[in-house]
Amino acid sequence: MRFVLTSLLWLYSSLVLAQLPTGTAAANPFAQPDFLPVEQAYQLSVEPLPNGQIQLYWRIAESYYLYQHAFDFRLESAGEVLPLSSEIPAGLARSDEFFGDVHVYYDEVDVRLQTPMSVGFARLTVKSQGCADAGLCYPPRTEIFDIDFGTGKASPVAVAQTLAASETRTNTPPASLAYMLLLAFIGGAILNLMPCVFPVLSLKVLGFANSSRHERLYHGWLYTLGVVASFLLVAAALIGLQAAGQAVGWGFQLQSPTFVIALAYLFLIMGLSLSGMLQLGSSVMNLGGSLAGRQGSVGSFFTGVLAVVVASPCTAPFMGTALGFAITQPPLFALSVFFALGAGMAAPMLLLSYSARARDWLPRPGAWMETLKQLLAFPLYATAIWLLWVAGRQTGVDTMAAALTGGLMLALALWLWQGGKARKALALICLVAAIALGLWRAPATPDSRAGAALAWSPQQVDTLRRAGRAVFVDVTADWCITCIANEQGVLYTDAVQAAFKEHDVEYLVADWTNYDADIAAYLRSHGRSGIPLYVLYPANPAGDAVLLPQLLTRSTVLEALQRVKNSAK
Repeated sequence: MRFVLTSLLWLYSSLVLAQLPTGTAAANPFAQPDFLPVEQAYQLSVEPLPNGQIQLYWRIAESYYLYQHAFDFRLESAGEVLPLSSEIPAGLARSDEFFGDVHVYYDEVDVRLQTPMSVGFARLTVKSQGCADAGLCYPPRTEIFDIDFGTGKASPVAVAQTLAASETRTNTPPASLAYMLLLAFIGGAILNLMPCVFPVLSLKVLGFANSSRHERLYHGWLYTLGVVASFLLVAAALIGLQAAGQAVGWGFQLQSPTFVIALAYLFLIMGLSLSGMLQLGSSVMNLGGSLAGRQGSVGSFFTGVLAVVVASPCTAPFMGTALGFAITQPPLFALSVFFALGAGMAAPMLLLSYSARARDWLPRPGAWMETLKQLLAFPLYATAIWLLWVAGRQTGVDTMAAALTGGLMLALALWLWQGGKARKALALICLVAAIALGLWRAPATPDSRAGAALAWSPQQVDTLRRAGRAVFVDVTADWCITCIANEQGVLYTDAVQAAFKEHDVEYLVADWTNYDADIAAYLRSHGRSGIPLYVLYPANPAGDAVLLPQLLTRSTVLEALQRVKNSAK
């Protein structure tokens, strides 16, 4: 039996590695992204015009942007600073982790300067600052031009940059970091209530009912170590993938059907164990206790690991802001945020291990615990079904059927192993068949999430807004439980759908069930690394977009629609 468990753990670990996005950059996780030099990312041309006007035009490289608020212009002539007014177009609204609510420009921006004085020759100083969606932010840049209004020519002047163009910003205010750590801690604590996590933790909590103080503290800290270490491992993976040029975020591993199917198999095994159909004791639930042979010590650690793994489909309130902040920071700050997430998630279990008053809320040990253990198997079966449905949505119903058959072969392998040599040989054959079926893929069939909803694209948003339509963007995925709850409980209800029609709002769906670099970049542009994300654009292309919270209510959506309608008047 120990051999089968070892094989299953090996399979699970191998399939996790298979979830990495493909591509040249991902093939070498130590490769650095090829960021453009600042002069190539933001190409500025200057043209003097009649009547003291100066035309500035930036051509911005793809996936790079400029900040509106960072623009600064200074015109000097004969040692005198000339009065200067500017016409700056409206930019794209963005929630920035350093500057708050800002406006930015992608692709291009055209600025016109005007001085009321008649000047023949002057020197123009232009300051700007920009970033790349992939995570690099350039320091403020200064460019100087000699302007000859008589000939209509502008000549660039060499200027020494005080900072290297590739230097990243690291001057995060301590107050901002402390605030994000608090949000991360609260979001991690709320994760314990998510349907993905609760069935796994409930059995661990019940174990405190008849344990000694030493055992409670010992296993509580081992569980905490497992949770925190897993969050830090996820953070390291995200940092490594982003350094390799991949735009990924929380829950990225669920974009791999291989990982999803492996996770479904794990839930199936745990459910069979709780139902008493497999005599695995607590070894599978603790992911390693029997293999270590240390009375569940390693099992407590791996229960924390498992809790983080099964929490990946969920995004708790406050988590989105903290994660969006983390992925734009230097590695040390990002790791700090993920550490706070892990500490928050482990805090309730650790509190139960220390607090007698908190444990008083737990019922007394008894025969009911065995009944509850068997009852908790059914949420695990339901989770396995849901994960297989996600795999089916990702790759087609044929893949889902193959994965279901693989689950059957896996259960048969576990049952056969509890016998003689002949049965063990058959068990190995069934295990190989389960692996093969879990890895098999069928071509995906097209599907639509929300009936007549249009597929999202930046071009679609621009086209609709130019046509006078307001736009609601729903960034979602089949593996995102919070997304599905918002859709079924709020967005797809008759009242909200009627409100969309009444306010002439087009509903666009950005489906991130499978990896999509454009959607990942869109999330980053709004300071997020995970989903759900809801953005409401007014019909006026110059109007600011409205970001809705991750947990929706009908009143929240209806109020946002009314606010956008009023702003158009």
